[in-house]
Amino acid sequence: MNPSTTGALAAAGTALLLVPVAAGAAAAAAPAPTAALRPTQVGPALGALHGTTGYVLGPVKDLRLDPFAKSAVDPLNNVLAVQPDNGVPQVSTTAATGSLSDGGGAKDLPVAGLLLGALPGR
Repeated sequence: MNPSTTGALAAAGTALLLVPVAAGAAAAAAPAPTAALRPTQVGPALGALHGTTGYVLGPVKDLRLDPFAKSAVDPLNNVLAVQPDNGVPQVSTTAATGSLSDGGGAKDLPVAGLLLGALPGR
């Protein structure tokens, strides 16, 4: 290589190194792009949520809570009853555990069933 070829190669390399700097300067001078977000539409999202809630909660309400229900080993099938002496009617645990030992779900519970009845689903 002769000195003029070496100088030409050095000039070409310098030009290649300076091109990204010039492009960056041009890009910095350009105005920044502006973007505006579209307004959020809550109505369709809530409509979809309301439509699917029944399909999700329906099976949960019917889910059998006592796996041993209607079997000989059901621990909730044991009933405790007390007959007070002062003429008050008999007090029993059947009201609390009877619906579960019969194979019912959460919707069959005395208090929770009323609350779950307000939710969509079966």
